Amino acid sequence: MSTIAFLNIPMHGHINPTLPVVAELVRRGHSVTYHTSAAFSKEIEATGATVRLYPGGDRPLPDPPIPLTMLDGLARTATGLLPSVLSDLRRSWPDLIVHGAACPWGAVAARELEVPAASLFTTFAFNRQVPSPTRASWELLATAAARSRTAQGYLWSRWGLSRRYATHGLPLLDLLNVRQPLNLVFTSRAFQPGADSFDQSYRFVGPSLGARPNDPSFPVDRLRDPVLYASLGTVFNAGPRLLREFAAALAPLGGTGVISTGEVDPAALEPLPDNVIARRSVPQPEVLARAALFVTHGGMNSVNEAMYAGVPMLLVPQGADQPLVARRVVELGAGLSIRTEDATADALNTLARRLLDEPRFQAAAATLRIAQREAGGYLRAADELERYLRRVGRGGRAVTADSPRER
Repeated sequence: MSTIAFLNIPMHGHINPTLPVVAELVRRGHSVTYHTSAAFSKEIEATGATVRLYPGGDRPLPDPPIPLTMLDGLARTATGLLPSVLSDLRRSWPDLIVHGAACPWGAVAARELEVPAASLFTTFAFNRQVPSPTRASWELLATAAARSRTAQGYLWSRWGLSRRYATHGLPLLDLLNVRQPLNLVFTSRAFQPGADSFDQSYRFVGPSLGARPNDPSFPVDRLRDPVLYASLGTVFNAGPRLLREFAAALAPLGGTGVISTGEVDPAALEPLPDNVIARRSVPQPEVLARAALFVTHGGMNSVNEAMYAGVPMLLVPQGADQPLVARRVVELGAGLSIRTEDATADALNTLARRLLDEPRFQAAAATLRIAQREAGGYLRAADELERYLRRVGRGGRAVTADSPRER
């Protein structure tokens, strides 16, 4: 069996889809290490992988989390982490490095060690037809002009990275889009925009959903149909005002409203209608399996889980890739979208009623449900990684994203 190293950004949206893949590779007999922060140690150890901690503890998100600050943060983080990461990797010397597409230090480490690498896309795959948020653009240039110190800091960090390490093949700007000869995309071809424009190095394996620990404290017995679920994920904190609007919008629709409040104290939403449950954490797959409607920020993992369950969505994108994801859901007829500033209780209620009453939304969600399930998920992802390992050979020399690819 092989030794496989995973490197990733320590964020739920990037880590969670990889956990079932890692668990499956361990089950198949591979030795897997995972480089991450302490915040994710417990979840990763539960897969059977060995955790290698990044130095310096958890790192905050760039503020604000816009493409330019993300570029600056990624370049700085790569420069800071690589000495420790390379030291760890040289001790185990993996046969394959698997890294997030937004984890440039994973790609650089693979080039330094001349180890084959695969890239993981936990949002859409990007190319000229489907541009990445960190591509060279007039918008990025305008932001750089307005935030010149951030732009200068990025250029300095990026120059330092190139001076010290083997960065050939690493994009100059587009650090959210680091591709390899094998690129696993955690959604279906049906949901990926412009899927036919991507070559065979991109494998659309669908959502990677594994078993999650049961939450015995969640009051499943209180759920009455229709179940109406709302969550804004773990990154963006919209505050209690928007969550109160959710509660006021969902309560008149009957059944049970469930709101995941994240960092917001549920007490800040009180008084709540009798048919609305608010909790910091909700067993999302379990609730979605019962839900008739999902009000979501449009994070790719949440949207993938909703499509897997065949649930129509009301999207309130907060930032990052969420507007792009929301547009795709609307384009495919499986939901409706509204801007945060327009998301009053009345407006949300009107859109939610449409999603519940018009059969076309449920029909589109059912079509996407089939596509998501047929894509293969974490089992297909593990198969693709093993097939790639057999192709390059255990302990094989690295190939680059520009090398000839299997067609």
